[in-house]
Amino acid sequence: MEFGERLKELRTSLNCSQKELSEQTGLTLRTIQRIENNEVKPSLYSLKVIGEALKTDLSAFVKKSDTKPYEFNLTLKITDMNQFLTDLKTLVKTHWKTIFLIILVIWLVASYTDIKSGIMDAWSGK
Repeated sequence: MEFGERLKELRTSLNCSQKELSEQTGLTLRTIQRIENNEVKPSLYSLKVIGEALKTDLSAFVKKSDTKPYEFNLTLKITDMNQFLTDLKTLVKTHWKTIFLIILVIWLVASYTDIKSGIMDAWSGK
């Protein structure tokens, strides 16, 4: 029995619909369906939130007798990275004022106590 089938069996034994599981995890309904149909292997994040929602340890689903271990495949293509960098450059070029304003506000909030004490010291003549 594959992971998706085991997950579906657990979910139905807990009287939880795919839609309810989707709402509890924040994953899309289609993602839940694809995992249960073994169309995709869930990410570590998906495994974590599904396990939390179903209140179970999903590592118990992987049997020691399975000859094929559960695999995660991470591939990063250079073309994808180039596209990401191009998109990032475009974002910065078109929204640099907004980005600068957000960074300035974050800096002011982070430095509030120092700024306040400096103003108070200057005001009292220290």
